[in-house]
Amino acid sequence: MSNDIQAWGSGPTRYFYELQPDTILAAIESQGYLPTGRLMPLNSMENRVFEVEVLPPESEVDSESDRFRIMKFYRPGRWSKDQILDEHQFTQELADQDIPVITAEASSQSESCHFLEELGIYYAIYKKQGGRNPDELDRNQLEWIGRLLARMHNVGANHPAPHRIEIGPERYGLQALDYLFEHECIPEDLELRYEDLVEEICQRSEPLFQACQKIRLHGDAHQGNLLWSATGPFWVDFDDMVMGPAVQDLWLLAAVRGQDGYSQLASMLRGYRWLRKFPQEELSLIEPLRALRYIHFSAWIAKRWSDPAFPRTFTEFGSRDYWMTQIEDLQECLQLIIEPDPGLFSSTSL
Repeated sequence: MSNDIQAWGSGPTRYFYELQPDTILAAIESQGYLPTGRLMPLNSMENRVFEVEVLPPESEVDSESDRFRIMKFYRPGRWSKDQILDEHQFTQELADQDIPVITAEASSQSESCHFLEELGIYYAIYKKQGGRNPDELDRNQLEWIGRLLARMHNVGANHPAPHRIEIGPERYGLQALDYLFEHECIPEDLELRYEDLVEEICQRSEPLFQACQKIRLHGDAHQGNLLWSATGPFWVDFDDMVMGPAVQDLWLLAAVRGQDGYSQLASMLRGYRWLRKFPQEELSLIEPLRALRYIHFSAWIAKRWSDPAFPRTFTEFGSRDYWMTQIEDLQECLQLIIEPDPGLFSSTSL
């Protein structure tokens, strides 16, 4: 794994002001598509994503979705080409095993990662795939998702992703803390409390991460990245693919603490264990992973603050109330790292 990158990218990021409609249409046309001129931006904070109407041969139109392509323009400075190709390779390996994912389309030169040289922006092109975000997941659906994740992890364990980072206390915790302090993001009178919490969480968590197996993961498997089609669930948006413990791809769908969350996690694990052994000791990583997500998320917002989309979206960021809430959330995580809830282990055991 690369040792010289941070969780939000290794270099300074630039933005997308020069990414105009004519540039987008020229880019897709350069890859052999015939655009009609109609395009629509889709929601994305980190990248820029567009739905573009194209004119495929009628013989290739089986559904209305075939008349569109999704173009993803990767934020400059966030991912290297090698990291993007690690993502594309993983999704292609999953598709080759009939695991439902959306793969980047390759050009006639077998390239899935393209480059706008004049703007310094990498991009990829995907088929449009219909699906919906389920409002709630019942037990059968959760077991189905568990089986799907187990199949993904069986492929993910085949070999590492050499250019992707490893999720853990160093990159998601201590590096994030350094950035927040360096850029004076935290109110001065709260800095010491926040620093002590982050350092203790990282110190207590490090042995747990060292002991677990690291495999290729989706990395950001929350409900917003799960779509349901007529044939079942599939994952989208593998941008945050990482090396890490299997439980990272399970806990976000059962993020609520207490019996409701434990019940959801137990249902996923029932499906998961049909197809892959789940290391029960990784349940101890749920609270460290939750805490690291809080810390990393704050540093990510701070890193992107000069992008106008971020102040508009995260209006409370930087306020005293924001950081007090972060401290309270991290205190709760730390308490559960020190004294785990026995209900989590009893509810999810075989």
